[in-house]
Amino acid sequence: MTVPFTRRVRIAAATTMALALMLSGCAADPTISFSGPEQVDAPLPEETQTQLNDAITHAMAASGASGAIVGVWVPWSGSWVAGLGTQNGTTPVDESMIFRVGDVTRLMTCDVLYALADRGIVKVDDSISKYVSGTSNLADATLLDLCNGTAGTGSSSEILMGSWLQNPQRHWGPKELASAGMDRNAIAPGVEYRDSDAGYMLLGLALERASGMTAQELIEEYVAGPLALEKTRLPGWQAVAPASKGALKGHYMPPAEEGGLNCAAPVDITVSSASIGFTDSGVVSNITDLGRYAQAQAAQALRLKQKPERYGNPRPAYPDAPSWLQATGGAVMVGSMVGQNGWAPGYLTATYSDPTTGFTVAVVLNNSSAGTGMVSALAWELAAIASKAAPADGQTAPEFGLPFTAEQYHEQIATTAICPIEPPVEEAPPADDGEESAEG
Repeated sequence: MTVPFTRRVRIAAATTMALALMLSGCAADPTISFSGPEQVDAPLPEETQTQLNDAITHAMAASGASGAIVGVWVPWSGSWVAGLGTQNGTTPVDESMIFRVGDVTRLMTCDVLYALADRGIVKVDDSISKYVSGTSNLADATLLDLCNGTAGTGSSSEILMGSWLQNPQRHWGPKELASAGMDRNAIAPGVEYRDSDAGYMLLGLALERASGMTAQELIEEYVAGPLALEKTRLPGWQAVAPASKGALKGHYMPPAEEGGLNCAAPVDITVSSASIGFTDSGVVSNITDLGRYAQAQAAQALRLKQKPERYGNPRPAYPDAPSWLQATGGAVMVGSMVGQNGWAPGYLTATYSDPTTGFTVAVVLNNSSAGTGMVSALAWELAAIASKAAPADGQTAPEFGLPFTAEQYHEQIATTAICPIEPPVEEAPPADDGEESAEG
């Protein structure tokens, strides 16, 4: 996965940024290049591919997803990129399709924060109230708190999810979205990490105000452009794209009359507005871009300066989380791997990469009803399987391991399934020669 570096320029963004740099006294923006790890140009071993395929089809059944796209890059062994399942019951899912990346957007929003800080346009310890009015209750919260998830803000999705699903094409304003969860169960800044979509929406809004650029322009200028991510963008208020233009259809399960969810009648929500997620979960990409991005952000390839250290002070991802599961900098850290997982209406997406070896997994399921726990478990199961792939001829596997097993998360997916998982059909053993079978 070594895409040559090509810098894309947007005239409006460049003009605005040039003015900002002049006012801040900074020199012209230096070139950023990322070649990625040296990757064996071969498919992963067939045994590994079979195990990965089985894990994904198991999670598809458990989540009610009709399709999935996966990318696994093991630099010392090989790679596997594939689309599984169908669209509309007949059209095969193609690996090149675009989709919503969900909470992976948070990583990109923090990339923009550090890019502006490295260039002297903002300071990470600036108060959010410096840029966004109506946030006096967050006067002690900084831009860095918003990025790290330590601003004490709550979640908007728990309040607004019903409205998003029932009116998917509505154009939401970021301040309106953030306000729904900003004060919900709020706590003092700096106390603990919280999974707060409102915080990342506020951060995006603050970065727009500070730079004079739109969030779409910021993602292009500081993330997609430097890394040559040709299919990665923040669409603004638009939908991901129609299937006719290469989009993976996204779905959710409606309630069933007898209770629970109706797994037989998924609702197509591909038309939902990206404004629902904004700088928390609104970005669109494809699996190849997502894998390359995961490698780059894990290695902090977009930074001009390494101070302050982005991942230097992680917090437990939730109370009583295992010591290997932490969060900061817009990321979730799983052992040595850095990445993110989450949802957008119709999609569950996750990607993780090891900064030392470049080992990377990325996956999307096209039904969001099972929630983020489903896709994080799948990503970690895939990582555990692929980490044991045999090295290619002439290669040596590095000292690399994960603090969990594939079986652990395979079982978690089964126990949290929202749709029935058909058990494998077991064939009856053949009758012994000269004896009748039980049915005989």
